[in-house]
Amino acid sequence: MRLAICYPPIPSAKGTPLLSQNRQFQWFNRPTAIYPVVPASAATLLRAHGHEVLWLDGIARGLSPEAFWRELEGWGPDAVFVETKTPVVKFHWAWARELKRRLPRCRLLLAGDHVSALPEETLRNAPVDVALRGGDYDFALLGWAEGREIPVDLAALPQIDRGLTRWRDYAYRNGNFLRTPGAYLMSARDCWHGRCTFCSWAALYPAYRVRPVAHVLDEVGGLIGLGAREIMDDAGSQPTGAWLRAFCEGLLSRGYARRVRIDCNQRFGALSAADYRLMRRAGYRMVLFGVESANQATLDRLRKGLSLGQIREGARLAAEAGLHVHLTLMFGYPWETAADAARTVALGRELLRRGHAHTLQATWLVPYPGTPLFRELQASGGLLTEDWDAYDMRGPVMRCPLTEAETKALVAAAYRGHLQPRPLLRAAARAAAHPGHLLKSARALLAHLRDFA
Repeated sequence: MRLAICYPPIPSAKGTPLLSQNRQFQWFNRPTAIYPVVPASAATLLRAHGHEVLWLDGIARGLSPEAFWRELEGWGPDAVFVETKTPVVKFHWAWARELKRRLPRCRLLLAGDHVSALPEETLRNAPVDVALRGGDYDFALLGWAEGREIPVDLAALPQIDRGLTRWRDYAYRNGNFLRTPGAYLMSARDCWHGRCTFCSWAALYPAYRVRPVAHVLDEVGGLIGLGAREIMDDAGSQPTGAWLRAFCEGLLSRGYARRVRIDCNQRFGALSAADYRLMRRAGYRMVLFGVESANQATLDRLRKGLSLGQIREGARLAAEAGLHVHLTLMFGYPWETAADAARTVALGRELLRRGHAHTLQATWLVPYPGTPLFRELQASGGLLTEDWDAYDMRGPVMRCPLTEAETKALVAAAYRGHLQPRPLLRAAARAAAHPGHLLKSARALLAHLRDFA
């Protein structure tokens, strides 16, 4: 079978859509590309079983719609796979109709967290042949192509074919990477906590599964061989405990710690000072933590399983170990007052000022279909709209005590925490070792401020 894995270009005055490998969709003024690990694994697995595969990411490559269609039609697929999210699902419904007009015999498979939550909606609104549910696109696509059930076994996956999936298209335009080219992998699917009420990927990967340490180390070695200088492990939460210690020891014993830097997502309260020190020795550079709010009542309502004390202590321990601490904050909660939101801004600024965090990102809370938060608000009448185009982090979709302008001002205030004197001095010191990074960071900060202007 000839199967194309596609991200069609989505022209918009809003900017560049960050769709692939992204838990929260956002339009970016400054183009950003994130390597979609699971679809890339799908492409690899299909080819390994004798199928012909076309990797066609029109967004990462900056293709025009006309150039994208020329390449797709010229290749002549039997089937096309497209990943979508809530804010662009209506675009993909229209795109499906155009695909059927141009290639009437081609089968279309649509997937993503929105499709998993509301598969019947997509089948009603577009000529989609298959609405794939769940996030294991690699096993699901192979099973569909071969007409048989494929057991999901992460240890049995071949290493991703980075040439087939054009990894360098994603290796430079990404704010996570201090050193480029950078690459993505996933040591697990997806988060061992998996209970946050706003997380759309908890529905895609309801059971946390971990790859063997040796399998991930082999992938790191392969990426080093390709020239990668920094690797982001984008599991929702990287494994901890014995797995993490064995992984770090493997990075050290194989000599990888001297050749590449590792970044990961992690949760506060899970690691000790000794764990952070080991990670730093093993070549870790950055650890991303979800703070979300500085109000304990909000953390409890989101089922974060986290206390404010754990946030402060964890950030301090990681920073003192020499790791770059990156925080994520969210605003626009339907139950938070202006004073509540101001506390979150203050916490972010405090951690930056103390040197217990080095960077942060702020976003607008979006209740995606399929999440407990969406169901809660839908049942209580807390949603302003179910027009999916509006779920793009550009305006409110929930009833909230704060106005749109007030929420955007809070997001901007959080980002401006980077401009305090002490964070600026530390950034300048880091720039001495990486001269181009300060300019890159400044451009990213200005772009984020424009994103929420």
